[in-house]
Amino acid sequence: MSVSRVLLDTVIAAGAPWSGIVRCGQVLQIVDLEGQQGVDFLCYAADNPEERYHAANTIKKAATLRLTKGHVLYSDIARPMMTIVEDSCGWNDTVAGCCSAPSNRLLYGAEHSPGCRENFLAELAKHKLGRRDIVANLNFFCRVPVGEDNGLDPLTFVGAPSRPDDHIDLRAEMDILGVISNCPQINNPCSGGRPTPIRVRVIEGRGADL
Repeated sequence: MSVSRVLLDTVIAAGAPWSGIVRCGQVLQIVDLEGQQGVDFLCYAADNPEERYHAANTIKKAATLRLTKGHVLYSDIARPMMTIVEDSCGWNDTVAGCCSAPSNRLLYGAEHSPGCRENFLAELAKHKLGRRDIVANLNFFCRVPVGEDNGLDPLTFVGAPSRPDDHIDLRAEMDILGVISNCPQINNPCSGGRPTPIRVRVIEGRGADL
């Protein structure tokens, strides 16, 4: 494996968004600095954002709702977008989507409580994308257990499972526009009730092999 080179290294404040281009072969690393912090994630083909992450294709190919090391994120036309090459936490949600001011009102009776959807909208606008471009997203470092009767927890998410410095590394299989919301949620346990910062790195020459 080639020697790695860090191209980007930045801290994303609690509740804040981020977006950037990850070139084919580069690795996007997301680090939960203090633990128990949910991270919402979307990705698009950088050259044609109409091609984007597709939850159903990804889940059906993985044959599991729990994505971790070795699983691939697929697009709406079933092309590989990113591969999870490292995952120290092992819990990543594929079904619950992003929080938002309307859903916080619906689910928790919380008023004036913006969420990841608002972050996504703000960040997508920088790339001339918008509401119609938000699809079912991934939630890294999050647990949404499904019971034997297909039931969910009343709060959807259960206790945040990640520890300080847990990280997930995603290798780009094409040029990717990645969009992150460092979740501001305080109405369910996905961010431990106290949103905290994360670290984002883009690394060259790492993750060539699983």
